[in-house]
Amino acid sequence: MSGSRMVLFAGFLLVPALVPSRADFAIRDGDTVVFLGDSITAERGYSRMIENYTLLRYPRRKVRFINAGWGGDTAAGGARRLQRDVLDAGATLVTVAYGVNDIGWGARADEAHRQAYLDGIRDIVTACRQRGVRVYICSAAVTAADPDVSEHDFLQRMCDDGMELARRLGGEAIDVQRMMRDILRRVRAAGHEKDPPTLHAPDGIHLNDLGQLAMGFAILKGLGAPAEVSSVWIDAAAGRVVEAGGCEVSNLRASATGAVFDRLDEGLPLNFGPLGALNFRFIPIPEELNRYLLRIDGLSPGDYRLTVNGRVVGTWSHDRLAGGINISSATPDAWEPGGPWDAQAATLLLLTEARHKLAQSLKLAPGCIGGHPGMPTIERDAAEINRRIEDLQRLVAAPVRYHFVLERVGPQPASQAGGR
Repeated sequence: MSGSRMVLFAGFLLVPALVPSRADFAIRDGDTVVFLGDSITAERGYSRMIENYTLLRYPRRKVRFINAGWGGDTAAGGARRLQRDVLDAGATLVTVAYGVNDIGWGARADEAHRQAYLDGIRDIVTACRQRGVRVYICSAAVTAADPDVSEHDFLQRMCDDGMELARRLGGEAIDVQRMMRDILRRVRAAGHEKDPPTLHAPDGIHLNDLGQLAMGFAILKGLGAPAEVSSVWIDAAAGRVVEAGGCEVSNLRASATGAVFDRLDEGLPLNFGPLGALNFRFIPIPEELNRYLLRIDGLSPGDYRLTVNGRVVGTWSHDRLAGGINISSATPDAWEPGGPWDAQAATLLLLTEARHKLAQSLKLAPGCIGGHPGMPTIERDAAEINRRIEDLQRLVAAPVRYHFVLERVGPQPASQAGGR
């Protein structure tokens, strides 16, 4: 038997080195992060991904997240509501994503609308800088247009000017559009499939779930999100830990036939739900955002099953384990979370979604039930529920000590079993 028995969706990765870079992330302890933008932001897809990443990777940082997306908005509109929706909310970091509405989905791609966009960007960056708010101007999300053509179109050039203006004014910039365009090329290369994937809704502008995931990936990369979660390297034959980065290893018992140890991480990897790993063929999340690494060498030849806190994570050959594996999304059943870290992240995913649904209901309430006599109570109770969900998010995302058991499966080689 060999490591090929490992099921699909394991999300494993051979790695040459297991010492993670602990480069810092732009979102700091105590931050209030506001996502400012149009309907793509208001869909609350990429913002939830960034929220979950931060909660899992930096569980000790107390960070608040506010989605200030508004359908149909432009940079000029964002500048007009900046005080109410961003500054008055106590923002310390804001991402800004506009562009498509600013030129009327391409129908008003002219100098006047370009200038209105740039004026809005200037006003947003200037006001944020005056208040000490760190501001990241993002280029617009990629459209469904031919990526080889859109690379040089009006929208990209206008966004380039906006990002350059932001830098000159002391802000930061993230070229979301070009990073998403690289992903779009991979998606379009799969067009031969019976049901080809897409990043977009039928209008070619708004993003579907895969598109929101791609945008979240791009912004996280622009915010300096580290790829490595943590890593462990064990020499089983010598019974020792060679290296541990971003985690603590204790109670190790190891030999050439397996290993038992406890692992306490500083942070945890993301989870993307059932079959979520199918998206990794387009978006390199395991390699670039989600490296949760395990390397065990010194094992005798054979296959080994890894169980963590009683959950089966997968089975690999001794040589695959010696090369190093990314176990962040490893699971023997694509419909179920793999390791306990995966189960924690899956639970967080649901809590974050609930918090955003609560926020969306309050956003819609004035136009739907604004005259309701109980509105003051609704708003007060909703704020308290949101605070309690935030506490639950942090509790669920906090790392706990995991018990790893690696044991040989199947028949032993003859030399190990007493035969010749």
